[in-house]
Amino acid sequence: MGNLTVWPAPAKINLFLRINGRRADGYHELSTLFAILDRGDTMTLEPRNDGIVRIFPDMGFPTESNIIFKAIKLLAEITGKNIGADVHVDKRIPMGGGLGGGSSNAATVMVALNHLMDLGLSEDELARAGRRLGADVPVFVRGRSAYAEGVGEKLTPVAIPEKWYLVVTPENTHVSTREIFMHPDLPRNTPKMPLEDLMKNPRANDCEGLVKKIYPEVATALSWLLKYAPSGMTGTGASCFGEFPDEDAAVRACNSLPDNISGFVARACNVSPLHELLGKLKAAK
Repeated sequence: MGNLTVWPAPAKINLFLRINGRRADGYHELSTLFAILDRGDTMTLEPRNDGIVRIFPDMGFPTESNIIFKAIKLLAEITGKNIGADVHVDKRIPMGGGLGGGSSNAATVMVALNHLMDLGLSEDELARAGRRLGADVPVFVRGRSAYAEGVGEKLTPVAIPEKWYLVVTPENTHVSTREIFMHPDLPRNTPKMPLEDLMKNPRANDCEGLVKKIYPEVATALSWLLKYAPSGMTGTGASCFGEFPDEDAAVRACNSLPDNISGFVARACNVSPLHELLGKLKAAK
């Protein structure tokens, strides 16, 4: 279609993550606070009206199992249109780190193609569709820092301080979310409480103790980060984050990273880079 555009797919961190119980269907009841970051992957999209989906570079597994492919095919299913795209992904978000990379990629391609192809889907419709792809997709579709309850589907926008973070990930460490949530030793009985009470115990993560036990390299990374700033683990790991008073302090710590830990500095955003771009494109129409 000759319509090549570049879109951000930002990372996220969970400022806290509490597990309130396990439902009869196996899903877990959660309380978590999502902060979207101003750093992440970059996606170059070219819509197609022939239903063909091509994803570059080759990620080492079948295209049909890629969440980006599934997101595009879901749009086609919902709209009844022959939607396709060529998608080039500049992958910067570590995989298996709990930073939402796959979910963010899916959300970005849905939001972008909805705009580029004039599909006419509302944000609510896109968020409901995204929930079919993964629990974290709706928060990226909506593009706002948010408090999530239930299995992550109940989102309440929350204005958070747009602080600076150093996000670190031990090299070659990929934590399986399924493994952690299926593990018998995972704490599952944190009482539900109001957001203001949850905020009194910042960075609390009910998955952290188990992940550090199974993946000692995560414990090592978090221990290193705690020397520089108040820190915690995001999601089910393996990535951890430290909260810094300003960008310079975070960069100084990043420059001291050990060889076996990678990291990047980012700022939390109440409105995601994806939605900032979308707003500008809509205003320019």
